[in-house]
Amino acid sequence: MQIAKNTVVQFHYVLKNEDGTVMEDSNGGDPVALLVGHNNMIKGVEDALIDKQQGDTFAVTVEPENGYGEYLQDAVQRIPAKHLQGASTWKPGMVGVVNTEHGQRQVTVVKVGKFMITVDTNHPLAGQTLQFDIEIVGVREAEEEEISHGHAHGVGGHQH
Repeated sequence: MQIAKNTVVQFHYVLKNEDGTVMEDSNGGDPVALLVGHNNMIKGVEDALIDKQQGDTFAVTVEPENGYGEYLQDAVQRIPAKHLQGASTWKPGMVGVVNTEHGQRQVTVVKVGKFMITVDTNHPLAGQTLQFDIEIVGVREAEEEEISHGHAHGVGGHQH
C-alpha cells in the first residue's frame, strides 16, 4: 500500500543537523504514527513520505521553509521571569514554556536577569537545513475516527 492522504504511516527516523550531528533518533522506541495530509508533521517530511510504502528507507533534506521556518531575529523578547514555566532556576540555553494568546509555546532562554528573562520564541530548529533518515515500518488506511480527529491513534500516535 502506498502512502497517500488519509493513510497512517508508522516510521522511525534519525534527525541530523547540517553538520551531521544526530539531534533525535526514534529507534529503540515506538515508531512515530502519522495521519498523512493533516498537517501533523513538517511539510518537507510529509511530502517525502507520499507514494512510499512499508519497508522503504530513504533520506530527505528539509530546507527551513519546509521545516521549522526561517530564523526570525525579532522573535527574541524580554518577559517577566514569573511567566516562564518549567524550572525554578533558569540558565541560558534552557527550554521553557510560556502561555500566549495562541496557547503554550516553547521558548529558549537567552539571558537571565533578576526579574526579566530574555527568551527566543523561534523553534529550536528554525533556520536550519535538516537531514532525516527514514524507515517506514507500516502503512494502513486511516480509521474514520482518526480522520475526524485529525491525527493517528494507538502506539506512536495520539492516545485517547
